[in-house]
Amino acid sequence: MTPDLVTLHVWRIPRTAVPRALARMATHPARLRRMPGVRFAKLLGTGTGTGFGPGDTDLTRWAALVVWESPAAAAGFDASPVGRSWARLARAGVRVELHPLTSRGEWSGRRPFGEPSGGRVTGPVLALTRARLRARRAVTFWRAIPPVAAALRDAPGLLARFGVGEAPLGWQGTVSLWRDPADLVAFAYRHPEHRAAITRTPTEGWYAEELFARFAVGDVVGDRTVLGWAAPAGDPETARGNA
Repeated sequence: MTPDLVTLHVWRIPRTAVPRALARMATHPARLRRMPGVRFAKLLGTGTGTGFGPGDTDLTRWAALVVWESPAAAAGFDASPVGRSWARLARAGVRVELHPLTSRGEWSGRRPFGEPSGGRVTGPVLALTRARLRARRAVTFWRAIPPVAAALRDAPGLLARFGVGEAPLGWQGTVSLWRDPADLVAFAYRHPEHRAAITRTPTEGWYAEELFARFAVGDVVGDRTVLGWAAPAGDPETARGNA
């Protein structure tokens, strides 16, 4: 069943608060999954988005991805013990409301976003990739990533990008936000560096499990700079997003 709403919560914390964030990463995942109305949830570390490898870790930014049974259930996140705990720790935060468009693959043996049928979308979209690397193929994968990361940085229509992961090594993911679906498609399937990586994936056998999903972006509430949000030059409307 395809959920109506997925939320991405991202927090920027002071460097002095990193030990407390690490403690929350150990204790909060189970508490988050037990919240009323939660179908699927992951607490995630993040990376800067410059390399998407082990050296890219950003210990001052943390995230939660939550799949909800209903918008009413999602509305209770900020008042929940988990939500309040991260808000107390953070110096800035942002919530991105997402509506699944397409999803293929699995995450922890599940299909958290169902099987959405797509549909015509105007406005910003978010792409999420997540993979569990095969240990014997990890080094080859990390060597292949720098050209793709460099190309992504300068891609037309890119609003924000950063890495995500459930663990420092082996559980890799990326989040990228785009001005519109055409910009995302142009990079994913027409840019030579990214197209080459896609071609290599089945032959290299990098992943033990993988997922790729796209979402329409609804509200963006809070401080977009936590995401690294950057409006394309001369495009003030996109700079405001949908908030």
